[in-house]
Amino acid sequence: MEQELLYRIALSRIKGMNKSLAQHIHETVTCLTHFFELPEAQLQKLTGITERILRDDVRHAALQEARREMDFIEKGHITPLYFTDPAYPHRLADCVDAPPLLYYRGTTDLNAAKVVSVVGTRRATDYGRSFCEAMIRDLAGAFPQLVIVSGLAYGIDICAHRAALKQGLDTVAVLAHGLDHIYPAGHRNTAAEMVAHGGLLTEYPGYHAMHPAFFVARNRIVAGLADAVVIVESHEKGGALITAGIAESYHRDVFALPGDIHRNSSAGCNHLIRRNRAALITSADDLIEAMCWSAPRHQAVQRSLFPDLNDEEQALVDYLKERGEGQINRMTVEMNRPLSQLLSVLVELEFKGVVKALPGGVYKL
Repeated sequence: MEQELLYRIALSRIKGMNKSLAQHIHETVTCLTHFFELPEAQLQKLTGITERILRDDVRHAALQEARREMDFIEKGHITPLYFTDPAYPHRLADCVDAPPLLYYRGTTDLNAAKVVSVVGTRRATDYGRSFCEAMIRDLAGAFPQLVIVSGLAYGIDICAHRAALKQGLDTVAVLAHGLDHIYPAGHRNTAAEMVAHGGLLTEYPGYHAMHPAFFVARNRIVAGLADAVVIVESHEKGGALITAGIAESYHRDVFALPGDIHRNSSAGCNHLIRRNRAALITSADDLIEAMCWSAPRHQAVQRSLFPDLNDEEQALVDYLKERGEGQINRMTVEMNRPLSQLLSVLVELEFKGVVKALPGGVYKL
């Protein structure tokens, strides 16, 4: 089995290799041992392939790479997922350009019954983050076994991962580099938590250097893993729009959060909606209805961006709506509330993601 894994890794390291081509090789060469040991001319006759992937030097270099990766996998407790393995994500396996092998460190089932990918701009606004958190909270309330997928990047990606963890959902990050490090470094703690409550997934070996093109390539895995892809804020040109385009080509359901027409951060989403390339989404309910997912009757899905509020919380929200923001000392006077009581309500609202604390004791929705 160790020798078979070596050959699987080596095959995946040949430039231009994808699942479809690897499948063809398996069907025509019978076993990978033959692929790496037979002469080039004989392989061409068997497979009908004339590209450089059959050259002796190319196959030899791939084997050398694979031997180094075997050591890394063993030391890092990493699970290799080959496209013929039952644990390989079956949604991704249906995509023509799926990688033949994935490297996985995690616990969640990549073939969970419901998987949603959430992506967006790295320069997220409070509007985008608030929606992302509310949507994931409500999805978790309806489907506790749902898995959230994203890319661990700044902005919406990390917001989605952290919101999922907060709500007790498993969440998987698709990385654009090997598992020997985490990028961005500031997200290491979240990534470590995800190993126990989700996972880290990549098509790149641990020793492989990072390259800007890998961030575009990983978008196809983000799209291919999921039943639906939600775009939460995107500029007119950005990685999230690339993901949306790939998801569309994979016949995935794509949703986009509409935004202010004067905000650059919403230009991409508004474009997708205008061109009928994404369905408009304003809540978890919209996604659930469009996907024809049946939530348990005893669990309600919140239609609003904000959760249910009690009378005191609603009064404070109404105050902030009317004034735009409020300073804690002024609010105690104008609302005729003791400071301790007001702080207690504000903390609860902040926990629910309804208000945000700013310097100087200022709060805003």
